[in-house]
Amino acid sequence: MAFGPASRLGVALFEDTDPIDLWPGRSNEEIETIIGAVYKQVLGNAYVLESERLAVPESQLKRGEISVREFVRQVAKSDLYRSRFFDSVPRYRSIELNFRHLLGRAPLDLEETRSHSTILDTKGFEAEIDSYLDSDEYQETFGENTVPYIRGYKTEAIQSLVQFSHLFQLVRGSASSSLKGDLAGKQPKLNSLVIQNTPTPVVSPLSKGATFRNPTSTPRTRQGVGASDDGKIYRIEVTGYKANVVNSISKFRRSNQVYFVPYNQLSQEYQRIHKQGGVIASITPVN
Repeated sequence: MAFGPASRLGVALFEDTDPIDLWPGRSNEEIETIIGAVYKQVLGNAYVLESERLAVPESQLKRGEISVREFVRQVAKSDLYRSRFFDSVPRYRSIELNFRHLLGRAPLDLEETRSHSTILDTKGFEAEIDSYLDSDEYQETFGENTVPYIRGYKTEAIQSLVQFSHLFQLVRGSASSSLKGDLAGKQPKLNSLVIQNTPTPVVSPLSKGATFRNPTSTPRTRQGVGASDDGKIYRIEVTGYKANVVNSISKFRRSNQVYFVPYNQLSQEYQRIHKQGGVIASITPVN
């Protein structure tokens, strides 16, 4: 089952679209639809030029010489995929995108991302791609002839709350691509979150809060004396800060901040943030 109103979470298209399968007797037009679906999923919703398409694997799929899984493998090992999602991005960004593109979910935990990093170190890029496509999980979920799809927003028995919330950091709306139009760009989205095993609020991509990203260089700030002792603490995620300083080198401050505030200071902190022009993306209790 899907979690909550799909339209608010930005997964309505995924929820309303049935999995696409290749069965005997499919027409060429239907196979073209399958090919397009593979490019869309594996290449992260990016536009593919006609000159970039893989003519030989496409022909093999149409003739029934290879399965959908093998066509996915060809696309994921192509120079097109490698140049976009491996050679030009940091390692852990590449790994989290491989999970999105090939398994339709976010990494489970730090150990899982480390294991894939080890594969890259010891066996290389192609073995890393094979590790997803040859896994029991891929076979049980997609088999030989189902196009992979985004599935991490659905509740599953093996899924943790942390992993569930991380999927929404990778997929912000059904029209979002893996790199273009993404605030993170080529930087990892989940690295610090996976290391700390930290869930994130699920914010609608239609709201201002969707522009929030965890700061990469700013430490989390705890507000208030005795904050760890005096009652419940709340995590406030803030984006959209603008500086009002005259003659500032830049009119923008760091756009994202995280504060930990005791309950008795929430109102005061709320007023301070809005007075400074910040937009509160979320407020969640942490203890």
